[in-house]
Amino acid sequence: MVARVSTVSFQGIEAVPVDVQVMIAPGKVGMHIVGLPDKAVAESRERVQAALHASGLALPAKKVTVNLAPADLPKEGSHFDLPIALGLMAALGAIPGDALDGYVVLGELSLDGTIASVAGALPAAIGANALGKGLICPSASGPEAAWAGQDIDIIAPRSLIAIANHFRGTQVLARPVPAMRAAPLNMPDINEIKGQETAKRALEVAAAGGHNLIRLCCT
Repeated sequence: MVARVSTVSFQGIEAVPVDVQVMIAPGKVGMHIVGLPDKAVAESRERVQAALHASGLALPAKKVTVNLAPADLPKEGSHFDLPIALGLMAALGAIPGDALDGYVVLGELSLDGTIASVAGALPAAIGANALGKGLICPSASGPEAAWAGQDIDIIAPRSLIAIANHFRGTQVLARPVPAMRAAPLNMPDINEIKGQETAKRALEVAAAGGHNLIRLCCT
């Protein structure tokens, strides 16, 4: 049996559909991720296994193959963690496989099974809406994704256990509302920078006029 979960790969701000295919079969024990994954995606193997274990779900002693299709499209970023984990949970029967059919999924996993925020929630939500699907994203990214429109179904869990309970019907996750991310209270002060008067002046002018800045690092 092959479990399938939809996610996206970002090309600039464009969300390109990616099909995450998960198969558990007899063979050499281990998880293999194929489909041009970068280092962050390849490391999903360790995060996903730890998060599933922390959530009370152990992988069987079998070969797990994860294919990220299309295979010729480079895959970058940690947001593939959650779709891979949900694909495994569907393959193991922990959640209904058809429950994921109507959603695009993205999110980074912590080792304790919680879901960390990722960049690109709004483009992903717009892309999901264009495909006629909803979005499953981290709780911290939900308010950003909600700006895509009121007609898109958005589920924003805090953990793998929360999303499993949602699909089992034992816990209902409310749709997030659009909101701006609050600025941290302990932001650094430019007055703390000693010297660098020209650079500080450039920052002040850019901030006062609402201009963009580009940083060039020379070695």
